[in-house]
Amino acid sequence: MPETNPETHVIGFRAAERLLASRDPRGAIKLLDSVIAAHPESGAARLMRARAYFASAQLRAAEREFQHIVDHEPDNAFAHFALARTFQRSGRPDRAQRHFRLAAALDPRPEYLEAARFDS
Repeated sequence: MPETNPETHVIGFRAAERLLASRDPRGAIKLLDSVIAAHPESGAARLMRARAYFASAQLRAAEREFQHIVDHEPDNAFAHFALARTFQRSGRPDRAQRHFRLAAALDPRPEYLEAARFDS
């Protein structure tokens, strides 16, 4: 097994970003698993892995990761929005609505406000 160091993890993180951007979420997950094993507190790596799980339709894993982020960063509007999208995609709109509204309250981006449906 090759030796790893902080630089190796940065390289793995950057490579995972490229894989996710090029629509290879499963490849990104493989790289991020080792980064997160070495740095479990890394919110950025966990957020990217959650996005990769979502992109590869691994919704339970995506939910678990987004929930972890929301639990540790309750003011992360994107994590709330993405968790809501995950609930929505897995057929749980009631759970989604709460997180859509939290996302919009934290960051009034148009897409968050639209999803929150405050007027209904």
